[in-house]
Amino acid sequence: MKTVLITGASSGIGRATAMLLAKSGYNLILTGRRKEALDELKSQLLSNTKINIQILAFDVRYNEEVEKALAQIENKQIDVLINNAGLAKGFSEIHEGSLSHWEQMIDTNIKGLLYVSRIVTGWMVNQRSGQVINICSVAGKQPYPNGNVYCATKHAVDALTHTMRIDLHKYNIRVGQVSPGHVEETEFSLVRFDGDVDKSKIYEDYQPLKSSDVAEIIAFMIERPSHVNIQDIDVFGSQQASATIINRSGR
Repeated sequence: MKTVLITGASSGIGRATAMLLAKSGYNLILTGRRKEALDELKSQLLSNTKINIQILAFDVRYNEEVEKALAQIENKQIDVLINNAGLAKGFSEIHEGSLSHWEQMIDTNIKGLLYVSRIVTGWMVNQRSGQVINICSVAGKQPYPNGNVYCATKHAVDALTHTMRIDLHKYNIRVGQVSPGHVEETEFSLVRFDGDVDKSKIYEDYQPLKSSDVAEIIAFMIERPSHVNIQDIDVFGSQQASATIINRSGR
């Protein structure tokens, strides 16, 4: 059975994907900053399945941590890399933006993805097979007010997905991405608004996607035959028509 490495596996889409893939018998390498959350997820998964699970707690923003953590993977055999770690911080116009927020988004959403991908795709090149799935966003296709730097980082993910595909296709490595609209059952809004619970309640008057919906799409991409590469899937809840157009008439 394939081994799947998921970054940002402690919550949201990463956690939902781990839970779904575990049910299908995939071996998992789960990474994130919060070891306690990863350990809890591992315990939960092993109570229902008989798979191999390795936990690696590190921050993708720091290349030294990435290199040290990934060096713990013994056989260097990864079949699927899911670059899920990412976040939005702040919701300000460009002249009022926080430098620390900008740096955190750039370091996580772009540099972190690159640090992990550089190592893991090197292993895939050596084995002449593999698959990379990047978690992008509608923000990588449609800029929106106050989204400035977050949108820029997700546009970078979109560009990287396409260029990684060009670089790696000759090594039988599939590369694609999922670009969701709003997704609940994640910490996205709570993180964006620095833990402000009231501000984070942006989904109460309509039904967005659930993290499990995105996980099912990721599983579908993995399970395609080896000659099929899904480059990009844009997905929204039925009440969301674009980054900014939402039918908020209730659930």
